[in-house]
Amino acid sequence: MTDWLSVRRGQAPLIISIPHAGTHIPDDIAAMLVSLPLALRDADYHVDLLYGFAADLGATVIQTAMSRTVIDVNRDPSGHSLYPGQATTGLCPETDFDGTPLYVTGREPLAAEIARRQALYFDPYHSAIRNEVARLRELHGAIVLFDAHSIRGRVPRLFDGELPQFNIGTFDGRSCAPELAMAVARCCAHPSTVIDGRFKGGWITRHYGDPANGL
Repeated sequence: MTDWLSVRRGQAPLIISIPHAGTHIPDDIAAMLVSLPLALRDADYHVDLLYGFAADLGATVIQTAMSRTVIDVNRDPSGHSLYPGQATTGLCPETDFDGTPLYVTGREPLAAEIARRQALYFDPYHSAIRNEVARLRELHGAIVLFDAHSIRGRVPRLFDGELPQFNIGTFDGRSCAPELAMAVARCCAHPSTVIDGRFKGGWITRHYGDPANGL
């Protein structure tokens, strides 16, 4: 554990990643922003509390306290869009979900600043994931990495109408065995549930999910 990265280890074949519940923004970055409330608007508020039961299941929980405005640890580090042709936010978002600028004009993060944040916050988060995957694969033949999120139900810039209550992303089946995806959907027990709808999984889901090899 550091002052911003928390890894609570369990022995069960389950890792829960919580990449977007953080609300901390360092002072030097805060000084570049239009406002802190705007910069924190898109946080996945209370997801860490929602999954507070996970420790009792023996799950490993990995969480960052850093705001996604500082750096989004669930985006492709190359900068490539996860949803080509659709509105989204990047590795160091310059707008919120509604398209409102987050930074004072002229103070947007350039390549060197993005690389600095990646080294400080992105890389350690993913190192923690890789370490816990390796540790648990020594104990289990197969494990599950569950990436936990929430989002406002209505964000016109990102999708039409109201989002379903439960959105299960499996990268169109490439990151998750269909039997597991359907089991999760059954657990939701809500008519407003979709698998691989508007959101198919972010970088964590797409990068690590490998059901043919037990992850």
